[in-house]
Amino acid sequence: MRKRGWSGTGQWIALQTILFKEIGRFFRIWPQTILPAAVTNALYLLIFGALMGQRIGPIHGIAYLDYIVPGIALMSVITNAYSNVVSSFYSTKFQRHIEELITAPVSEWAVLAGYVGGGVVRGLVVGAVVVATAGFFTQLQVAHAGVLLAMGTLTAALFALAGFINAVYANSFDDISIVPNFVLTPLVYLGGVFYSIELLPSWWRTVSMGNPILYMVNAFRYGFVGVSDVRLDVAFALIGGLIVLLLTWAYVLLRRGTGIKS
Repeated sequence: MRKRGWSGTGQWIALQTILFKEIGRFFRIWPQTILPAAVTNALYLLIFGALMGQRIGPIHGIAYLDYIVPGIALMSVITNAYSNVVSSFYSTKFQRHIEELITAPVSEWAVLAGYVGGGVVRGLVVGAVVVATAGFFTQLQVAHAGVLLAMGTLTAALFALAGFINAVYANSFDDISIVPNFVLTPLVYLGGVFYSIELLPSWWRTVSMGNPILYMVNAFRYGFVGVSDVRLDVAFALIGGLIVLLLTWAYVLLRRGTGIKS
């Protein structure tokens, strides 16, 4: 998928076209892409926060409901950023629309940025909806807005890239559900969304430190309530390194035409 001979303005127009198409796609079907997240996470907040939270008590001096809201919001960012890209790009392959991108003078960077950008926007929009929904259950305060926005955006970008890579390799619709069901979901639920690792036995705490989502959840939580089980510099360095790795991987796959050219 090597592209040459098109101006920078042309590439920018191509990027905008792909990005706006991706954003418009999930907004058009908002009852399937945005509303379910609000309903599902409202149930999480009601059951785990409002009902069980009274029995669990505060964590690090933070009310349990306030403690889990950031993790639930970031969980929605992760799953929606990932699913938006993996489903959209695989559908483009399956319906053979990808042939238009192959023949058009659109650079790999424009294609990658367009699809990943759409995933980032959906992840952040759904995350904002979840936070707004949480406002009906508790009064949220933001301790560090810069950390909050930076970690939310970087996390969405990371999992949008992961969804793109999954879509490139996928040969069927079953293939795009394997990673979310058997890799992503366990890592998210074991990433400190509903608990602090300080409550875990020492051996399990050590194992949890190998879960990259733990660092993202805690850094995002720090943006809301000002507490974290991990160092922020480590969290940002980790997610930055993973983004560079997946970005390079995705670009190489596009450059070679892996999963696109027969």
